[in-house]
Amino acid sequence: MSDAKKPDNVVFNKESQQYDAALKPYGTNVGAPAIQVTENITWKNKNVNKANKQLKAKYLELKAEYDKMIEELEYNNLVYNAKFSFQPDLGEVYHLYKDKKGEPFLSIIAPNECNFDFVGSFYLTSEHMWKKVDETTSNKLQ
Repeated sequence: MSDAKKPDNVVFNKESQQYDAALKPYGTNVGAPAIQVTENITWKNKNVNKANKQLKAKYLELKAEYDKMIEELEYNNLVYNAKFSFQPDLGEVYHLYKDKKGEPFLSIIAPNECNFDFVGSFYLTSEHMWKKVDETTSNKLQ
């Protein structure tokens, strides 16, 4: 084949030295529909916003779970560092108080049966974790 330039409406591949109009994924003749570049900025912005909202929601869920775990860790440290002279039983509710020096101590005596400085009631789970309980939950567990 000659190196002469072919007209623009002729599809000729110089590398393979063949006419390959039928192999193209788009129309190549003059009567083929025009190739239009679609506007995708709106689609991108919409999906970026959706993705950001989804990621933010997941982050907030994880942060709430993390904050809950930190709170449980602090309660565990508080109760395990308190004074008590008995071995707590699993599944039982105990009450944490502060003595006159402000030191925490654990007791089986309910807050309505004494005048100590009440901190909170705690339930010892089967995993040996102390869970803070409120008055209504405390009454149901006992």
